[in-house]
Amino acid sequence: MTDGISRRKFVTTVAATGAGLTIVPRHVLGRGFQAPSDTVNIATVGIGGMGGSNTRNLMSQNIVAVCDVDWGYAEKKFDAYKKELSTIQGGTTQNQQQSQRARPVLSKAQLEADARRPAQNSTENLKRFVEEQLPKIQRHTDYRQMLDKQKDIDGIVVATPDHMHAAIASAAMDLGKHVYVQKPLCWSVHEARHLAQKAKATKVVTQMGNQGHSMDGARTGYEYITGGAIGDIKEVHVWTNRPLGYWPQGIPRPAPLPAANPDKPLAWNGPGVDARLAAAMVGNYPVPDKLSWDLFLGVAPFVDYHPIYHPFNWRGWVDWGQGALGDMGAHLIDHPFWSLNLGMPAAIETISTPFNSATYPAATTTYYEFAARGNMPAVKMTWYDGGFNPPKPEEIGDERLNGEGGILYIGTKGKMLQDTYGLNPRLLPKSLHESYGAPKPKLPRITAQEHEMNWVEAIKGKAEASSPFEYASRLVEVMLLGVVALRSGGKIYYDGAKGQVTNMVKVGSKTVDPNEFLTRNYREGFKLT
Repeated sequence: MTDGISRRKFVTTVAATGAGLTIVPRHVLGRGFQAPSDTVNIATVGIGGMGGSNTRNLMSQNIVAVCDVDWGYAEKKFDAYKKELSTIQGGTTQNQQQSQRARPVLSKAQLEADARRPAQNSTENLKRFVEEQLPKIQRHTDYRQMLDKQKDIDGIVVATPDHMHAAIASAAMDLGKHVYVQKPLCWSVHEARHLAQKAKATKVVTQMGNQGHSMDGARTGYEYITGGAIGDIKEVHVWTNRPLGYWPQGIPRPAPLPAANPDKPLAWNGPGVDARLAAAMVGNYPVPDKLSWDLFLGVAPFVDYHPIYHPFNWRGWVDWGQGALGDMGAHLIDHPFWSLNLGMPAAIETISTPFNSATYPAATTTYYEFAARGNMPAVKMTWYDGGFNPPKPEEIGDERLNGEGGILYIGTKGKMLQDTYGLNPRLLPKSLHESYGAPKPKLPRITAQEHEMNWVEAIKGKAEASSPFEYASRLVEVMLLGVVALRSGGKIYYDGAKGQVTNMVKVGSKTVDPNEFLTRNYREGFKLT
């Protein structure tokens, strides 16, 4: 840029003044100024898991930095990119094989959106990344040092364990950087509200990684519901099979057996078995050479490293994750929350298999009660996980409910099913689906249904973000209130305007204040800014 104004300074200045866009019209810049590059400089924090997929979907941009607390794990993702490119260059890829399978029929609105720009060339993007960008990428272990030292970053993808999302995203927004944060956005209700306020104040472009929100099927489902296809809706059921087969829950924290007592030997009852399981996991597990365990813990209390925690299994532990509800709620609760304009629940109750307060239960059911909204009736929504399912609607006959998860709406004129991510919306009975036809279009479609690139295009001023923090924070607050009810041990009543639980919960002889579970104590050096 001319007049000594750097690209980084331009982006930061624009964000601070309210535009928050990398690309602005020439007449806004004024004569003598050249618009910045059409490519956004992106850093990924946490690339070993979903961050690797997000980065793969953003390779049309400049990936300038990667930050990860475990470079032994992160390097495997770089190796996977290289292997994928080698496989592509050697012949048919898995993506090509998948592209030959039947695909959902797209709506007219989606086809029109897809015509706005050519689809990304995924192969060329990968080739460019591996050959040109990967050798030059700046590598960091501490996100704070990255933010302090590397000034060429425009946007940051945050894909760490849940407990670090808010601290990293908040620090990035303070510097005028746009943020894409993996679901469930954050670890606590307090953090959800903090991020929403910070996004509003800084005016950067934000997006949560609930990619279903950008999919054509989800938007068609919204149009069925808001178009009155099944009438008034007073009951919704949402379920997932997580955590089954994905990560462990309902297990004790590793700990040695208590000292033997000859007068009272350890029984083979529930507590006795848990104690033996905890002891069976005790071992000599040194911290891997390339893992910074203290940085992994971040805001959370200190515990000794154990491979049962990392990688990936952190999701089932209360210190770092939010269990199945936090993992999949953003892909499932999203759709009734969106289409029914639910707002905050008035009451929440979670029941579960045994809960030891260290790791989430093997299975839970959460009951939400939402008040009437305008001319829309009150709604009861039930969440099921870990193998619990709602009653099967008789309209599907011998068909089974989707074993992975789904959403069932019960209305006065019929019912509707959606799969995970809001996909495959269909009215019940089948005769209603066939007679109703396609719903009237109401929502814009996201070009190529590309959630990450939608964020990039919003940064460039070419689109609106699909799931910005303004929306995502409220969705996540609803999800996390189910976890608050679980940890409280009883039914809670919520004042959404104040963001407070209004009742105490009696658990045996103990009285619990659920508001203590709306936030957490932060370790020094990792507090929210």
